[in-house]
Amino acid sequence: MKIPLKWLKEYLPADMTPAELAERMTMAGTEVTVLNSHKDKWPNVYVGQIMEVNRHPNADRLVLVKVDWGQGQETVVTGAPNCKAGDKVVFARTGAVLIDGHNGKEMVLKPAVLRGVESCGMVCSERELGLSDEHEGILILPADAPAGMLASEYLGEIILDLELTPNRGDLMCVTGVARELGALIDRLPSISTPDFKATGKDIKDKINIEIKNTKLCTRYTASLIEGIKIGESPDWLKERLIACGMRPINNVVDAANYVMLEFGQPLHSFDYDQIKSKHIIVRPAAEGEVLTTLDGVERKLSPDMLLITEPDRIIALAGVMGGENTEVTEKTVNILLESATFDKQSIRRTARALKLQSEASARFEKGLSFELAPIALKRATQLILEIAGGQAASGFIDVMPVNKEKKSIVLSLAKVNQVLGYDREQPDTHKIAKRLGFVWIPEYIPGMEEFGYGSTDDKVRIYPGYWRMDIETDIDMIEEVARIAGYDTIPSLSLDKAIPKIEIPPLPGMKRFLRQILSGYGFQELISYSFTSREMLSRVSLEAESECLAISNPMSSEQEVMRTSLRPSLYASLAANRRFEKDGLRLYELGRVYLPKENNKQEEPEMLCAVLAGSSSESWWQRNTSNFDFFDVKGIVEAIISRLGLSADFVISDEPGLTRGYQASVRVGDMPVGVLGQVNPQITDKFDLTEPVYMFEINLSKLVTRATARRKFSPINRFPAVERDLALVIDRSITNLQVINIISEYDLVKNVELFDMYQGKQVAENKKSLAYHLVFQSDTHTLKDAEVDGVMSQILRRLNTETGAVLRS
Repeated sequence: MKIPLKWLKEYLPADMTPAELAERMTMAGTEVTVLNSHKDKWPNVYVGQIMEVNRHPNADRLVLVKVDWGQGQETVVTGAPNCKAGDKVVFARTGAVLIDGHNGKEMVLKPAVLRGVESCGMVCSERELGLSDEHEGILILPADAPAGMLASEYLGEIILDLELTPNRGDLMCVTGVARELGALIDRLPSISTPDFKATGKDIKDKINIEIKNTKLCTRYTASLIEGIKIGESPDWLKERLIACGMRPINNVVDAANYVMLEFGQPLHSFDYDQIKSKHIIVRPAAEGEVLTTLDGVERKLSPDMLLITEPDRIIALAGVMGGENTEVTEKTVNILLESATFDKQSIRRTARALKLQSEASARFEKGLSFELAPIALKRATQLILEIAGGQAASGFIDVMPVNKEKKSIVLSLAKVNQVLGYDREQPDTHKIAKRLGFVWIPEYIPGMEEFGYGSTDDKVRIYPGYWRMDIETDIDMIEEVARIAGYDTIPSLSLDKAIPKIEIPPLPGMKRFLRQILSGYGFQELISYSFTSREMLSRVSLEAESECLAISNPMSSEQEVMRTSLRPSLYASLAANRRFEKDGLRLYELGRVYLPKENNKQEEPEMLCAVLAGSSSESWWQRNTSNFDFFDVKGIVEAIISRLGLSADFVISDEPGLTRGYQASVRVGDMPVGVLGQVNPQITDKFDLTEPVYMFEINLSKLVTRATARRKFSPINRFPAVERDLALVIDRSITNLQVINIISEYDLVKNVELFDMYQGKQVAENKKSLAYHLVFQSDTHTLKDAEVDGVMSQILRRLNTETGAVLRS
């Protein structure tokens, strides 16, 4: 938002430099940069004084003008009719960059000979300077303009450029900035209540207004001005619009834009004579209605858009743009001026749906008070009467279907001190509210209990000014106290208590811990969209297509449904990146999947999914040329579960997405928490992966209910361990897990590890040999051989009874 300093000082004559004003507002939360509106413009362009005006010897319509530009005198040839000796003008020397008056493009001024006379420069019109389209004559400057000064310095204006936060819509106007700055420097701005002199007939006899949707339009005000003359705006008004970044159009449109920049309320002018029915209806659009807007584009409307209509046609898109059928033109003599309060969400949706964001819609989107509409209307009517003539109808239309009350908040001084962390006196807080222009009323009056008042004396009711729509709670007001007093005035105090330890919820804590573990194992994290396509989901499944949650307004066909698995994005990323990695590639993703359930309920478990492919390099100095296999992925899962303070069991599974015989279900106790194994080649072929790919998938929402992730200290056992090897011949149908579970049930067995498996000629058909390394240790004494032998005998007997295992001879 650009605010000219001269305009601002009309409301707040502050004795501060622009840099000081910018610093004060920046420290209060609104970043401000000081600009010159014409800095770096017009090189070689100066303020000059016409010394002589003589006839051209060879042309009747040209004159020779001698200009003193402070560092010398030059003669230029011009056809401007308003050249007069003694006038101050804008003089451009050779090399100046100007606007070509014929085609509107930039040009570099070069020496020229016109009808036999050399012209060494140019006296400029507003159009050649890019200030407006005026080019009938040259720009005449005030008599006190100093000859020799750069035109950019003289014509330029100091601008405060504000970087607004989304909640500060009040700063999108000059009076709003004046109020903010006045509160900061403790000086009330001078903002008078506008009004206009009405000499016409009663407006209620001229127009009727009806609001059909009181939620989308809470107030509609209008005035009528008859007998106006459309023309060019005065220079002072055009200069201010240009300084604020707006292009002057005509006196009526410029007046409405000026008031919008002054008070923050957008207005719209209708050609009153084009409103045939003299009956305006504010209503939502019907499906399929169309409107040709002021830019000449026919726009298709939807029911969530608010319209300004007659009974039989649309005349404007509320808060966004007017219709072509009631446009103010050069022939307009009577105008109906609108100032209304529209719902901010409705205006935002309409402007974005139609791609019609404007200065007006930007202000409506931030929310405007219903109290502002009549104030801006009176000011705009007053200004149009001054610069366009005419007479205003008596009174003005004010339709407000719902009687709205002024908002207020209850503020406790004790809470102010609690939040800010130091004691602030009530009079001080009261003064800050007054500086902001807020009304302060005691909520409880001490000593008045007998009349029904409470006994607490530190609470007050505050009525924020109508311009501060962002003040809604007591915390908002406390922030204002800190801002206006100055953040730098808040003392640095030590905390009277220790900072409480942050307790991270179990699931986010587990995810953070898992990221550390997986990074240590060489994995790289992938983050993908929660949206995907049905085709991508079908690639990772060999079963019938399952239900998934469809998106009602997908951005593309690739994001039409919510994902039911993390596998598609991982397989696709593996395929896209595998060719760039000479060795192995390890990827993982942590995120939610969206599983539809019965009765339209949704299950959204947190999942961990990882893939491995290629060779398993062990270090930078020693490379293992073998590729990843089933036992690599099993070992990683086992280590992860162990780091979480749990133990995992692996059970044979038969999932179609994994290769039969090279997969397992992961269990923690009696709870299945995931799967692991080699990806089915039929699936890898769909992603153009030609090598074996291994993956594991863990349901973290289930695992977190069992995980502790807390290490428990246990002292090193001071008694020596006894190690034994045990070779068994067993049926092929018996799993390693069954054997380990039986052996591990004995207290003296501290560790069991399978180190060899054999199937072949040395053992009978349908048999296999499993060799285990056992570690025995007691926590209370040194084991003797006889004691260990006894436990070994018990283990063998139980294995023989339950699995048929015998010692291998």
